[in-house]
Amino acid sequence: MSMRCPVCGTVYADDAKFCTKDGGRLLAHGTGSAPVVSSAESRATTPRLNSTPGPSKPVINHSNMAGQVLDGRYAIVKKVGEGGMSFVYLAHDVSNDERYAIKILSPALSKDENSMARLRREASLGIRLMHPNVCNIVRLGETEDGLVYVVMPYVEGEILADRNHRMGVIPLATTVEWVAQMSEGLNVAHELKIVHRDLKPENIMVCKRADGTEYVVVMDFGLAKERKAGGELEKLTATGIILGTPEFMSPEQLRGKPLDARTDIYSLTLMMYEMLTGKLPFEGRTQQEMMIARLRNDPIPLRQRRPGMDFPEAMEKVLLKGMARNSEERYATTLEFALAIKAAAREGGSGERGSGDGVLGR
Repeated sequence: MSMRCPVCGTVYADDAKFCTKDGGRLLAHGTGSAPVVSSAESRATTPRLNSTPGPSKPVINHSNMAGQVLDGRYAIVKKVGEGGMSFVYLAHDVSNDERYAIKILSPALSKDENSMARLRREASLGIRLMHPNVCNIVRLGETEDGLVYVVMPYVEGEILADRNHRMGVIPLATTVEWVAQMSEGLNVAHELKIVHRDLKPENIMVCKRADGTEYVVVMDFGLAKERKAGGELEKLTATGIILGTPEFMSPEQLRGKPLDARTDIYSLTLMMYEMLTGKLPFEGRTQQEMMIARLRNDPIPLRQRRPGMDFPEAMEKVLLKGMARNSEERYATTLEFALAIKAAAREGGSGERGSGDGVLGR
């Protein structure tokens, strides 16, 4: 028995399930459960993404889209995450079965002109981010009914924040290797004049290769911006909205100053410190106190945080330079930072008594 789209009337083979034109679920030909309208009418009155067919215009539920086909191309499998302004789904391309992560923006965000202008700019930059340690943007799409989505490679693994919580601390050798990988990926972004601006353990994925070895991928460049921002772009990140995670923001970011690659180096150094100690280098009872501490106080020395671990003195100096309050006193590039931590780790051996971990020599 052939299948028919109840919206546009297109007839398909009996193994088809969704209409490739408007995304509607197909019915057995001849059921007559919904009126057939012209393609022009369907485009004018009916969203291309439907959960169930019917004579009235359905309401899209952005938070529950599993089982639907987006834009006639991406079959949504399941929801894998959500935030305040978006939902992330695992999907596959119906043409080649390739897996993707689809970030669907909330209606409030997709209707905001300023937010969309920033997103389109970020997408044009993110498409050029090609590196094995970075999750790039494949494309920015928009359905005829206004649903906006971002397509990214599907990256499977464990979030670094969860690994930190599960293990307490990460061995020095592993930390050095992963931070070096992040640095290499970020360097590609910085050469494209992109600053991530929201580096944190929640945005790093620990993945596994076929041979069982692990590597990390920097995720979610959703707050990325061009380094040399003009007046127009500055207006898109207006005062009153802090873009970034307070615990890992640089002093210049907290002050609302212009940002460059060195703000990512600061956040990366804080992440490395936390991986090695299980804590951040500043203390405070509230987020506000933590932010003030970063603006006024020196970081707690690495070996003071973990007195039982024999960290190399050179590593202490590298991290202090990476966390300098004045950005001009930090490393100029993430590659320079990576070379420094590798050299410091080699100078001190494993840095962990009785651990047996050697330093990976990338």
